[in-house]
Amino acid sequence: MTTSTSQLTTLFIVVALVCAFVPAFSVEEGEAKTLWDTCLLKITPKCALDIIGVVFGNGTITDACCHDLVEEGKVCHDTLIKYISDRPHLVANEIQYLKKRDDLWTHCVSVTKTA
Repeated sequence: MTTSTSQLTTLFIVVALVCAFVPAFSVEEGEAKTLWDTCLLKITPKCALDIIGVVFGNGTITDACCHDLVEEGKVCHDTLIKYISDRPHLVANEIQYLKKRDDLWTHCVSVTKTA
């Protein structure tokens, strides 16, 4: 029961994050929107949620998602996490999120090199 409640809470947090940054993204320059659309096509929704969970919470990521993340590319990963962390309710912890973003990237690159 606790695991189910925890997963449901995490899901609501992720949905809130998505709702917070997607509308803001629609008013950005066309280039940013194109990058956003291109990057999201390279990764599964499950992996995207796992990545958000790792960077903005205490989530975990599978080796398969690490492979997807590395395939997505560092520019996409950095840009998307930066846009999310720039949201007004998250910006106070932006340095922490960007460090976790970089740590996740390093971890995933090492996972893909050993596979």
